[in-house]
Amino acid sequence: MYPLPTTLVGSIVDGKPNYVAVAHLGINDFDSVSIGLHKNHHTNKGIRANKTFSINIPSVNLIKETDYCGIVSGKNHDKAALFTTFYGKLKTAPLIKQCPINMECELIQTVELPTHEIFIGKIVNTHADQAALTNGIVDFEKVQPILFVMNDQTYYGLGKKLAKAWNIGNQLSDKTTKEIY
Repeated sequence: MYPLPTTLVGSIVDGKPNYVAVAHLGINDFDSVSIGLHKNHHTNKGIRANKTFSINIPSVNLIKETDYCGIVSGKNHDKAALFTTFYGKLKTAPLIKQCPINMECELIQTVELPTHEIFIGKIVNTHADQAALTNGIVDFEKVQPILFVMNDQTYYGLGKKLAKAWNIGNQLSDKTTKEIY
């Protein structure tokens, strides 16, 4: 399933903003996302307590800070000191100003697995830096997200655009389509 975008998930833990690097996330539908966190993460405590969290998408220029947030625990380190934190509609979902895209989420369900918790959140608000937009739409070439691949435990950058979705397939004729099916 890799590569996946690397994000910084934020929550308020014991009254302080905390961030953890997370690449295990998914799109559930147009309004909700899920994140998978090991049960020992400090961030989980804040998500459970406040019923909110943020998903911040860092650019490649934040690779060191992002990796650091996945290496150390917020129990012992103030990872929020690396960033400028701001808040939107949800006052308990800390957002990172340096990230070009930020999403505020309300917790709607938690799925317990043996070692992990899957937090499913409703996206309440999305913030996008104007510099990351083209004609009012998020432009991922401008965002330059960090992609993570587990098999070699490496970060990658985004490659070039290949084709328009729900369009390139139209190049197949009806005859070709009938032969395939």
